[in-house]
This record gives sequence, structure tokens and C-alpha cells, in this order.
Amino acid sequence: MQVTREMFNDVMVPNYNPAAFIPVKGQGSRVWDQKGDEYIDLAGGIAVNALGHCHPELVAALKEQGEKLWHLSNVFTNEPAIRLAKKLTDATFADRVYFANSGAESNEAALKLARRYALDHFGENKDQIISFKQGFHGRTFFTVTVGGQTAYSDGFGPKPGAVDHAEYNDLEGLKAIMSDRTCAVMMEPLQGEGGIISPTPEFVKGVRELCDQYNALLIFDEVQSGIGRTGELYAYMGLGVAPDILSTAKALGGGFPIGAMLTTAKIAESLKPGTHGSTYGGNPLACAVAERCFDIVNTKEVLDGVKHKEQLFRDGLAAINEKYNVFEEVRGKGLLLGAALKEEYKGRARDFLVAATEQKLMCLVAGANVVRFAPSLVVTDEDIKEGLARFERAVEKVVNG
Repeated sequence: MQVTREMFNDVMVPNYNPAAFIPVKGQGSRVWDQKGDEYIDLAGGIAVNALGHCHPELVAALKEQGEKLWHLSNVFTNEPAIRLAKKLTDATFADRVYFANSGAESNEAALKLARRYALDHFGENKDQIISFKQGFHGRTFFTVTVGGQTAYSDGFGPKPGAVDHAEYNDLEGLKAIMSDRTCAVMMEPLQGEGGIISPTPEFVKGVRELCDQYNALLIFDEVQSGIGRTGELYAYMGLGVAPDILSTAKALGGGFPIGAMLTTAKIAESLKPGTHGSTYGGNPLACAVAERCFDIVNTKEVLDGVKHKEQLFRDGLAAINEKYNVFEEVRGKGLLLGAALKEEYKGRARDFLVAATEQKLMCLVAGANVVRFAPSLVVTDEDIKEGLARFERAVEKVVNG
């Protein structure tokens, strides 16, 4: 069958509007389309492809497990799931792991656990969940309601209740709506979809203290910021504050769908048998690939490399900005970076994205005003430099029309 981009419109639900070209092969941070044209990938499948495309160790792990065991229901357990859970708990604050298929499902589990824990320990009146405006936590109805962007949650009928939103980096605003009724505060330790916004150290510390004061659980959504993305295994490790619950996905499987919720033994007790579940959560194939990805990322070489590569991006973007004066600032940490547009280019992030695609570069946006980069954690220096050279040509085209 000859597949074309036009066929997408005939057979797919129109909630996506993908690019005109169709990628068919990837290797490292290079991608080839149906015509054989080569692209540099500085998008990473939206911070998913932690080790690039078709990393040989991940391919080997998939092949090896694929000849052993593909799937079991959670009536049984399996070795890859237990090994991965052990490595996650050994490396983090957590004692217990729940596996899911995605970030949204991991966040759904985190929110349900927080509500159930509050009910078990403090009674049914402790149900308020607070999150932050411009936050993003997934597309299930619960997670999209907790996410702070009404554009994603409006239009689907009555929303889950007892959910409130505060301004990110505004401790006084959070303090004003917290009380003994608050069961959890959910936040990204680095806002992704909301524009690549970093928290101040004082804000993160203050959120932790408020949660302790009101016996509320602190949930960190590290779906996008986790697994080496910021140069730490998880972003919380560079903030000096540990959460009570953490969600992780995206880069966890290096491209194979998997998510996880991490928490302490005490809090985990509230998810007794039958309270929550997932058909594919803990799938042996997914866990085997994720284990190998975790082993590679959780090394000094890769994590230190992320910090080095961040500086290459910052230097390259600064050089582009010296010529064209289009960016207000470069935000973010590690290899989750956002070039925020100046006032005269506000609302035109997609124009830069489209122009980049024409220059055979894959990048992202974070809202209408930020061009986002979330490449492989092991992208080569040469690919960064060539990718930014292509991005400069895209910037020139937007600026000069």
C-alpha cells in the first residue's frame, strides 16, 4: 500500500495536524522521510527519545525480550517489571512503583492515590487538589482538569470538582487558597507545555513547607523533566526538595510507551488490591526496554553530557539572537530549553517551527510564544551545531519574510 500524507485526512480523527512529510527511518538524531530527505531531530518526540532513534542497546533489549515474553495480565508479575522498579526505587526517594502506559495514566494514578490517602487518613472533607496555571498533566478528563489550561479542558461537560489553580512561582497566591482541606498540590518542577518556566528555589521550598503544614501530599509531575532531561536523573534532585509522589513517562522507555508513579511505602498502602489497575501497565516488553534505557541514562557520562550540550544550545541560540534579535530569553534547564520570542514576534512560534521544517529541522513549540528544543540526551555536538545552523536559516526566513 502506498501511504501518503493525504490518507491521514481520510482515515484519522482530525485532532492532529501533522507535518506534510512522513518520517520512515531514524538513527540517532537523524530522520529520513519517504523521499529520502534527511532531517535533524531536536524535538525528540517531545522529550521522549532519550537516546535518539533506534539506539542499538534498546533495539537489542526489545529483541531479546520479544523472544521470551510479551504480555501477562497483572494476575502475574514478571522479572523486567520487578528489576525496573527496584532500580527506580534505589535511585530515588521512593519505595514503591506503579506502572502505567503513559504520563497521563501515571498522573491519573497519582491523583487517585492522593485522594484515597487523604480519605484513609483524614476523612472525606480533605479533597482539594491544587495545581498551577499553564500547567499540563495529560489528557484524561481528571488530568486535563488539574492541568491549568482551560483550552484543553473546556467543552467536555462538567469537570471533576475540588480542583483549584494558583499562579506558578507565586507562593503567596498558593498560600491564600491552601487549607486543611487540601489533600495534594501537583506541580511540574519545570513547566513544559506552559512555556518552559523554571521555578525559583524559594517557591519550590515554600510549596514543600506548605504541604507539610497542611498534611497535603506534594506531587511532582516529572513526565517531561525526568530521566536525565535536566542533567539530573529527576529534576527534583537539583532543587533540594523531594515530593511524596512522582510521575514519570516519556523518556522512561526511550520511545517505547511506558509510565510509572513513584511514592513512599506509607502512601502506597492506600492503593490496596482492586483500587486501581492497568491492563498493559508493567508490560514485560516495555519494562525490559525501559530498564536498559534507565541503565544508560543514569550514568555520570550521560548526565554530565546533558549539561555540556545545554551550553552548546545556549551559546548557539545567543549567536543567532545577536544577528536577528528575536528572542527575549532562553528558558529551561538541561535539554529542555525554550527560546521565548520578543514582543514583535509574539504569537508566531509556529511560524518558526514551519520554517525550521522547511530547513529539514525538527523542533517544537511550547505555546504560541516559545520555540522548544527537547532532543536526545546523547545528541552529538555536531548534530547540535548543524541543527542550529538550519534553525538560523529558518529564523532568517521568518525575520526577512
